[in-house]
Amino acid sequence: MTSGRRGRHLARAEAARLGGSPEAGVADRAAAAMPSSPLRVAVVCSSNQNRSMEAHNILSKRGFSVRSFGTGTHVKLPGPAPDKPNVYDFKTTYDQMYNDLLRKDKELHPSGCPLTLYTQNGILHMLDRNKRIKPRPERFQNCKDLFDLILTCEERVYDQVVEDLNSREQETCQPVHVINVDIQDNHEEATLGAFLICELCQCIQHTEDMENEIDELLQEFEEKSGRTFLHTVCFY
Repeated sequence: MTSGRRGRHLARAEAARLGGSPEAGVADRAAAAMPSSPLRVAVVCSSNQNRSMEAHNILSKRGFSVRSFGTGTHVKLPGPAPDKPNVYDFKTTYDQMYNDLLRKDKELHPSGCPLTLYTQNGILHMLDRNKRIKPRPERFQNCKDLFDLILTCEERVYDQVVEDLNSREQETCQPVHVINVDIQDNHEEATLGAFLICELCQCIQHTEDMENEIDELLQEFEEKSGRTFLHTVCFY
């Protein structure tokens, strides 16, 4: 990669965030801010609670057409002990989960201690955020909508997404890029990972030729972030 081209994609994302590049005119800035064909993006983790929802939240605020999913058979949230998670069906709404854990907090702390378990560990705050975005978690394997880009938050989820896509009968042969970046399942890492995903999506959105430039772009992101990205192309 020549020095002249190095960082080109990252510069595009920054220009888009600021409304254009230093050398761009008004028309160029408008084109950069409003791409002609917005990416259809999906973000996937295991339970559609923390990592995928944090990215969903940030991407939505940046104007992306985004949905989020989990791949697990059930939704799992931390419980009072590592071997005692709170387990829900994907049909359970975020509001129902919130009220269930609020009730459990009151049972665990009848004296009304302000730092109850699910307040202290951030789960109630997370669920409150989630229910403002959509009613309930969604399972990727049950969604038949088409996406241009699917981002997963751990390798196991990446494998499950690719396996599911490859098991479907091909109908349109439209390509979908599946990219994984490992993000630890805690609130701080979810936030950092969401901003990285958002920056990546902005760069991909503003490439001139996504199919031919995405590998070079991912290499730049690996060097910048120190993280390893997995990438494959599946077809609908």
